[in-house]
Amino acid sequence: MDTIEDQYESLGSNASMSQNAIAGAFAGIGEHCLMYPIDAYKTRVQVLHKTKALTLRKTWRGVYSVVMGAGPAHALHFATFEYCRARFANSTHDIVASGAAGACATFAHDALMTPFDVIKQRMQLASYQSVRECARKVYAAEGWKAFYISFPTTLSMSVPFQSIQFAMYDYASGVLNPSNTYDPKSHMMAGALAGVVASSITTPLDVIKTLLQTRGSATDPRIRHCSGFWEAAKLISELHGSAGFFRGFKPRVLTHMPSTAISWSVYEYFKWFLSSSNTLSASPSSS
Repeated sequence: MDTIEDQYESLGSNASMSQNAIAGAFAGIGEHCLMYPIDAYKTRVQVLHKTKALTLRKTWRGVYSVVMGAGPAHALHFATFEYCRARFANSTHDIVASGAAGACATFAHDALMTPFDVIKQRMQLASYQSVRECARKVYAAEGWKAFYISFPTTLSMSVPFQSIQFAMYDYASGVLNPSNTYDPKSHMMAGALAGVVASSITTPLDVIKTLLQTRGSATDPRIRHCSGFWEAAKLISELHGSAGFFRGFKPRVLTHMPSTAISWSVYEYFKWFLSSSNTLSASPSSS
């Protein structure tokens, strides 16, 4: 008879899509909400135009947009990752399979999450009464393009970020937890390490993404009418030099180190919880 640990090890490939999605949804909401104030500070540091002082109340503006988007987006993200990793692992190395699966999962996640992320950052910078009001005003002023203008840049950042994160997490987990059993300490440490490495490497792309997503809040006409990745990169270089691409580096790393640790810890917990429930429900029939 399989033990709970045996069931846990095989959950990624044998669990239903709904189980992976539920675990991913809880992981995403926990990750984004707990670290939201630091993310709000990072956004203000990265923008190239002046913003009003950040107060305690303002640190939570836009959090409802994250809650609305993060649950479904992370559910899709982790379900896609587990599905693709199981398929890719048959023909390639585990770390390569994890990286490739992470890239596929990222595309699915970002396609759903990008508009919510735009609304989140607009609300972090300006006073809107609700997510609906912000979305309506952005659409009225800039059209649908505003919600997806950063999508190519988001993908150019997120695909390497998530590929590095997933590959690093799998590698660190293999070193810290070679038995592949449920171990909260190793899951958290591996997640934190993955978050630090991935966020450090991709900070310049995040600065460009922030400029594009918040351009409608700028008073500088060059920023306000910035039309894409290369124009944004040129503007950042002109205004702040090479150092401009690392604006918000510290708060970004400080956000992703604990948030990635939280995300993976919550995800692994729900994998363990669901596998435990499956084992207990199956035991009467197997005895």
